[in-house]
Amino acid sequence: MTQANEAQLRDGIVDTCRKMNASGINQGTAGNVSVRFGDRILITPTSVPYDVMTSADIIELEFDGTYDGRHRPSSEWRFHRDILRSRPEVDSVVHCHSVYATTLACLSKPIPCFHYMVAVAGGVDIRCADYATYGTQELSTNALAALEDRRACLLAHHGQIAIGQTLERALWLAIEVETLARLYYQILTVQDAVLIPEPEMQRVLEQMRRKRYGQSPDLDGVAELAKKRAS
Repeated sequence: MTQANEAQLRDGIVDTCRKMNASGINQGTAGNVSVRFGDRILITPTSVPYDVMTSADIIELEFDGTYDGRHRPSSEWRFHRDILRSRPEVDSVVHCHSVYATTLACLSKPIPCFHYMVAVAGGVDIRCADYATYGTQELSTNALAALEDRRACLLAHHGQIAIGQTLERALWLAIEVETLARLYYQILTVQDAVLIPEPEMQRVLEQMRRKRYGQSPDLDGVAELAKKRAS
């Protein structure tokens, strides 16, 4: 990893934190962000407001828990470390206290397959991890269990975690989880949610596996229905 890449990653973390708050999925100094940096981690410091945080404030954390920087690392460094250590396909972690996801988390309610976009988190639901005190190894263990075969989860009485290959993808997913949480909460104020049958959710998951969501899917030749005009 070159020095230039490190500078880009540090700037990317600061930018992601500010976008979290600007988008409304986070407030104040709540939440935290990390990214893989070679065999180490770059992570937000604890208790530094995002609007004054600079790239120099980002902490360099070793996987053994030792760190270098002008501040202490986020109190949630354990689940950032453990997620990145156990999920080699993941390079970025976003944790926030978005209002509707946190509301469901305070009820210990997972988000079921009421809408096909639930599948963007990697499965037929978005689980809610069991409660544990913030900053503890127990919370990290619970989060890892809820994230098994998933890219997002809720944390009981706490907030949400979203993970991805890039900071952009992790932030996009965190915003999507909040949107789904809001829709689900609104449905519950009217009636119980009508869920999509399991076979259809598996079909949706296969669509998303074949091509990243947002690109043209090709299951059953769907992509062949539209062809680029020959020049």
